[in-house]
Amino acid sequence: MYISIRQANIQDTVIVSDVLLEAALWLQQRGIPLWHDSEISPENISEDVAKGLFFIAECDKKPAGTIKFQLEDLLFWPDISQEESAFVHRFAIRRRYSGGKVSSALLTWAIERAQKLDKRYLRLDCDASRPRLRAVYEGFGFRYHSNRQVGAYFVSRYEYEILPQVT
Repeated sequence: MYISIRQANIQDTVIVSDVLLEAALWLQQRGIPLWHDSEISPENISEDVAKGLFFIAECDKKPAGTIKFQLEDLLFWPDISQEESAFVHRFAIRRRYSGGKVSSALLTWAIERAQKLDKRYLRLDCDASRPRLRAVYEGFGFRYHSNRQVGAYFVSRYEYEILPQVT
């Protein structure tokens, strides 16, 4: 399986939304609601897609996953220096591509992108009540940072320390 990652363009808004909606529905069916459909509708994500914040992982040219990569996150990380970090959100994989390869490719890509931008950390958050997801991030090398209440969400925050590039 060949995995490529590319920046989503405005024509990809529905694709990004569909991947997010599929993941949200799958979680909701398991009693683990994550995003409200309205949060990830094409109308609500189109501005971020147009700004170039979303990326799509493709397996053999078919959409397999998505991730939002940003250089500032004052909502979930207001208490840290924004300059030294990159942040990922809205990380989702289509069910038929679950199993780790696509998610690992997207996280590796995000770390490499943050490194190219001379960031010291890649940071993310997830629902604090999801131990299996937290274990995935920890197994990948993310280190637990702290918990935080953000509106209705109680999240665990994680960071991946990026080693400086050796030249």
